[in-house]
Amino acid sequence: MPTATLNGVVIAQASDDDVVIVENNVYFPRQAVNPAYLQPSSHHSHCPWKGEASYYTVTAGGATSENAAWYYPAPFEAAKDITDRIAFWRGVQVQR
Repeated sequence: MPTATLNGVVIAQASDDDVVIVENNVYFPRQAVNPAYLQPSSHHSHCPWKGEASYYTVTAGGATSENAAWYYPAPFEAAKDITDRIAFWRGVQVQR
């Protein structure tokens, strides 16, 4: 079962059938992510085929990882499968 953790605390967990893998990143359904560990960030980035990404800072278990979660509020048509999904990096461990 795919799981995202920071400092041993589970941030997100979903079944294999509920996640989407894009460019080797695991995108969890928004409802599988515990919002208590996410703080909105002002950081944004642009992908030419997915669109504009927004970020969250993740804080859990006494650790904070800036801009460690990202999502696409309005992904381009080519990336519609990641609508309402969140992916992680920068210290957040993702196990498949």
